Amino acid sequence: MDDHWTVGRVAELADVSVRTLHHYDDIGLVRPSARTAAGYRAYSAGDIERLREVLAYRRLGFGLREVAELVGDPATDAAAHLRRLRGLLLERRDRADAMLAAIDRELEARAKGRKVTPEEQLEMVGARLYDVIGGAYPATRRSDPRIAARIRGALGDARTVLNVGAGTGSYEPTDREVTAVEPSAVMRGQRPAGSAPCVAAAAESLPFEDGSFDVAMAVSTVHHWGDPMAGLREMRRVARRVVVLTFDTDEPGWQDRFWLTRDYLPEFAGILAQFPSLAAMADAIGARAEPVPVPWDCADGLFEAYWRRPEAYLEERVRRAMSVWTRVGPQAERRAVRSLGDDLASGRWAERNGDLADLDAADLGLRLLMA
Repeated sequence: MDDHWTVGRVAELADVSVRTLHHYDDIGLVRPSARTAAGYRAYSAGDIERLREVLAYRRLGFGLREVAELVGDPATDAAAHLRRLRGLLLERRDRADAMLAAIDRELEARAKGRKVTPEEQLEMVGARLYDVIGGAYPATRRSDPRIAARIRGALGDARTVLNVGAGTGSYEPTDREVTAVEPSAVMRGQRPAGSAPCVAAAAESLPFEDGSFDVAMAVSTVHHWGDPMAGLREMRRVARRVVVLTFDTDEPGWQDRFWLTRDYLPEFAGILAQFPSLAAMADAIGARAEPVPVPWDCADGLFEAYWRRPEAYLEERVRRAMSVWTRVGPQAERRAVRSLGDDLASGRWAERNGDLADLDAADLGLRLLMA
């Protein structure tokens, strides 16, 4: 590889104008520091790396002043920038998925002749778009006391707790000194009054010194992170102990543990295709894993919560608080809901799952990692 790149060549590769590069040079954002054989200024490999970060943030909509602060942070290296960019792109993807789902619902409503209200239209494409994913959380996603007891036991005698990917605050202990971390403004805005202070940051780049907390906890959030392994290592760095509630995909045939994914939503396996193995996550933080059974009347409306109450999955408000449905897309969702509704009406679901009626709790893959 060449040890320098001319301004013209960089403009061609990056699909920007030479004028843009000169402007970045003039304001000190990206200054070419190398020299050609003829003595002209050129870009070194380090300059190219910085330019890549600048252009990526710009194309995500950041202003020049914001970009300068981001790329000028001495505590953030290239890998941290990539993790941050990946997280931002995943959030954009989720927003796009939510918009597509909302558009499909409006098209379906219009095809049936139903009038769509202005409020619905604005919620679909306006500033409240992220409510499509997160707005239902306060209604159905709350702490289940039995799961909360397991988490409290894992926290032990810790006094300072970092809650990573804290969302709206479920499972945060109220008898400890808690600091929350949550990248989504919508989620932060739904935290109840009196909640722990919440920092806008991503798991992969926690803005805390090494060993700042007794325990770092993360509850049903790792699968949302841009880089789960990096986030887990960050938790290990900033805390002396780590507690994580996550999902096990190591067991052969894990997709068949839950009738919903086995019989109605095979796309679920694809969502977790790139998810790290439980063993890898445990190794990353030096943890042991324990199963966390889901009670039949689980108060937390997580994806597996209604395993003995199948009618709940037919309710729009219940599904909207589960990211799975947004991820699989509206076509798969409609098919799964229609098939489940048909089987409930005909009695086929009860025939296949009659053994569940006598269970008080089921092991559906939830695991508590404790390090």
